[in-house]
Amino acid sequence: MSRLQVVSGKGGTGKTTVAAALALALATEGKRALLVEVEGRQGIAQLFETEALPYEERKIAVAPGGGEVYALAIDPELALLDYLQMFYKLGGAGRALKKLGAIDFATTIAPGLRDVLLTGKACEAVRRKEKSGRFTYDYVVMDAPPTGRITRFLNVNDEVAGLAKIGPIHNQAQAVMRVLKSPETAVHLVTLLEEMPVQETADGIAELRAAKLPVGRIIVNMVRPALLDGVDLKLAETASHSAIAKSLSSAGLGGARRGGLAERLVVPLLQQAGEYAERYTLETEQRSVLAEQGLPLHELPLLAEGMDLAGLYELAAQLRKQGMS
Repeated sequence: MSRLQVVSGKGGTGKTTVAAALALALATEGKRALLVEVEGRQGIAQLFETEALPYEERKIAVAPGGGEVYALAIDPELALLDYLQMFYKLGGAGRALKKLGAIDFATTIAPGLRDVLLTGKACEAVRRKEKSGRFTYDYVVMDAPPTGRITRFLNVNDEVAGLAKIGPIHNQAQAVMRVLKSPETAVHLVTLLEEMPVQETADGIAELRAAKLPVGRIIVNMVRPALLDGVDLKLAETASHSAIAKSLSSAGLGGARRGGLAERLVVPLLQQAGEYAERYTLETEQRSVLAEQGLPLHELPLLAEGMDLAGLYELAAQLRKQGMS
């Protein structure tokens, strides 16, 4: 597995949930994973039922086998202060610039710089080593922007090309791109078995490939359980009402008399079967579109009880079972 795992997806597909579950899956058997948030939504804190994340790496969970998950919410302004201190040793002068609003101004007029800072912080965590020579984190998982913005967000070298041709900003962008375009990185896309998210996923894959960014896997989230297969649906279409009523009566659902409960159940049951058939056909078509992308495909179930911390561990177990660890 690549050491930097970037997770993107159309809004509403649950990419933050998948990123969190992936961090738990990767941190098994004593490994250490850093889960990074770059959009300022504090979605990670909500999932792990903890207080809002500060701009520091904090342990938020223990994975099966004794592994650890740390989390970091990257603040662009504070990341820029780190950058100014690292390259220009501004110290207190950098904090003065923040009070004057200069840092907010800089990241507003040069959004490419903002993305360099956000991705740069994650890449720094990927490269960081302890005194022993071991990497501080075995994996870094980034909860990245949605699919429509992911290629531009990651392709920071192009974004800063007109901003700085030489100097520390240019060098930082080059260092970031060396990580992002290497086998160390994999960009995973989260989708649902619905037409719009699947199409956006296919478009996102094409854009990432065109930018020569390493596409990883497709993760289909919130998959509903299969109740009937194609054979069952065909039978529901062709069976007569009387035959269905007789089967219901034999199963103890109402008597065999005309107009009884068994007969009254036939129409609503067939309506439900028709609705399920439509969904089954749509999901089969969308699976075919995803299969055409030529990437490993994983599916995570829709949790009937909703998403909580226990559900997050359940999704992590599913990812491990499917080889994402």
